Amino acid sequence: MKGTNLMKKSKYAFTMIELVFVIVVLGILATIAIPKFAATRTDAQISKGRADIASIRSAIISDRQAHIIKGEPDYISGLSQDATTLFDGNGTTGRELLMYGVTTGNTDGHWSTTDTAAPYIHYVYKVGGKNCAFTYDPQTGKFDLNANQDTICDKLVN
Repeated sequence: MKGTNLMKKSKYAFTMIELVFVIVVLGILATIAIPKFAATRTDAQISKGRADIASIRSAIISDRQAHIIKGEPDYISGLSQDATTLFDGNGTTGRELLMYGVTTGNTDGHWSTTDTAAPYIHYVYKVGGKNCAFTYDPQTGKFDLNANQDTICDKLVN
């Protein structure tokens, strides 16, 4: 009787070969999936950067149009910022750019500023481990990617 019970129990267990096979298959799937997830993350950061750039450029134009109507033809002199937020509507310049600013940071997917001295204001967007430098020119109202950057930076504006 005891031998019969042992045979019944072993029918419901996995063999060592089956377990090794499952581990190998999971390993293969992981080596394929992990790089795909990394590429997806970079694509998401590029999409976020493109959306930020479009919002900033649109806000610069909207600000200028609103002030042309008032007889003030100049572009906004500085893109407002504080220690944790860029391009925000904090009211310090009297001409707010974005209602909700962009959070600063030094990691991928974040903006930072490198130089706020006039006449040009310099910003950096980090994506894929690369620093993509942008310049705001208050004379022309252009917010552009600096020349001679990495191809990943070109994806932000093309």
